[in-house]
Amino acid sequence: MTAVRSGRPIAETIGAPARPGPPLQVAAIAAGPLFLVSGLVQALTRDGFDFSRNALSQLALGDLGWVQTVTFLLTGALLIVGAAGTGRTLRGAPGGRRAPRLIGVFGASFLLAAVFPADAGAGFPAGTPETGAATLSGHGALHLLSGAIGYIALVAAFLVLARTFAARDERGWALATRTVAAAVVAGFAASSVSVPAFTVGAGLGLVWLAVITARLTSASPTGRL
Repeated sequence: MTAVRSGRPIAETIGAPARPGPPLQVAAIAAGPLFLVSGLVQALTRDGFDFSRNALSQLALGDLGWVQTVTFLLTGALLIVGAAGTGRTLRGAPGGRRAPRLIGVFGASFLLAAVFPADAGAGFPAGTPETGAATLSGHGALHLLSGAIGYIALVAAFLVLARTFAARDERGWALATRTVAAAVVAGFAASSVSVPAFTVGAGLGLVWLAVITARLTSASPTGRL
């Protein structure tokens, strides 16, 4: 006969893993779409912006630049909160400590990008010379550095999470995550000759982080729904 306590089997009250509260991972799932939708709307409505020449970071410049600055801040905050939730989800799993920390670094890079805006150039904001400044400003250099560190951390997080998926015998997810990591690196490598390639690579990283966070959130500890 099964002993009960307060109407529930002891097995359900002792030794069973605690059910987490509201999923903090939802923040990480929302971060990428928020950033990309906000950037797309702004890019389509701001005078002088050209996807073939301008990066979304430049939207933080000009009279309406505050919109992109707020977008950077919200995205960074959501990623950091989501990283904490991912840490709870992956507790005890392969990569359960490193991946959330790396995602947290990625989130922090958006906060720094808000504080140190990109330089004007390539005709944006409207009226800016096509060639832009001959040298990087201090804040422009810090913006690029924070972005580089952030995306290096994201790529590293993808490689760690690919091992997590492999340990769960989800080889398709592991392969896809490694492939996206390579695509993000390729986009950044091509940034000096193709702004669209950079934008696509950076955007793909944000989208895939949302996708795999949703997968990890919905999966059981064994990796199966």
